[in-house]
Amino acid sequence: MTLKEKINKLRKEKNAVILAHYYQDAEIQDIADYVGDSLGLSQQAANTDAEIIVFAGVHFMAETAKILSPDKTVVLPDLEAGCSLADSCPAEAFKEFTDTHPNHTVITYVNCSAEVKALTDIVCTSSNALKIVESIPKDKPIIFAPDKNLGKYITSQTGREMLLWDGSCVVHEAFSLEKLLDLHKKHPDFIIIAHPESEEHIINVASYVGSTAGMINYVKEHSDKSFIVATEAGILYKMQQEVPNTELIPAPAKEDNTCACSECAYMKVNTMEKLYNCLLHESPKIEVSKNIREKALVPIERMLALSK
Repeated sequence: MTLKEKINKLRKEKNAVILAHYYQDAEIQDIADYVGDSLGLSQQAANTDAEIIVFAGVHFMAETAKILSPDKTVVLPDLEAGCSLADSCPAEAFKEFTDTHPNHTVITYVNCSAEVKALTDIVCTSSNALKIVESIPKDKPIIFAPDKNLGKYITSQTGREMLLWDGSCVVHEAFSLEKLLDLHKKHPDFIIIAHPESEEHIINVASYVGSTAGMINYVKEHSDKSFIVATEAGILYKMQQEVPNTELIPAPAKEDNTCACSECAYMKVNTMEKLYNCLLHESPKIEVSKNIREKALVPIERMLALSK
């Protein structure tokens, strides 16, 4: 049996659902039951009758799945699949920060640890951050964490000054403005689209700024156009499937690498072999303590209520 056949056999035997983030390698996206962004995947898994969730993504995403599905077994192909943005906001340091500003409403981007979510008033995603911030009374000061670039973008859209945690995603800070502008000169008819975790100078030259799902939807709605895409290059695989006749180019990175684009090394530690082994052994399991899970669930549910 091929590795793919073994995974499919185990998935049926163990009543498992396989989730893959847009930034995973193509072969993992192909074998997944669902491909999407982090919170959406966790919600889809929670609505299935699967007993096991295999989350081909990074650690905080699997934690979110466990928070929403506490009675299901959640496994991650490789525990080393971390996140530079989540790592930039340690829970202990963040608690000190929030304790220093007790009158602030704390909004955290979903790309953070369960412990940080537990210190939060309301969670947001890149697609609903604008709506969440605008739901807070104007006389109420806000702490926004952990992504300063997303926070700056929301401030630019709302005019709302917020106290920003100094965190960022290395993938979205890897784009070269100079190379991007040079690329655009060679392809002047291409539309630049960017993720809001990108730095301000990248966002300023983009015609559209949005979440991973938002970028895919934008490309689908404008399938007669061509695009330069400023986010992790893995998204181009799903995007190309959605618009097979549209030309897509990944935005260039500052450093030269194998694809001359920006890739997340954490996402790429997951492999088909690791996916098979974690399903076979039901390990490594993601555990979130009852206390943290219950506290972290509150700001997620507040977000979901506001997002309806």
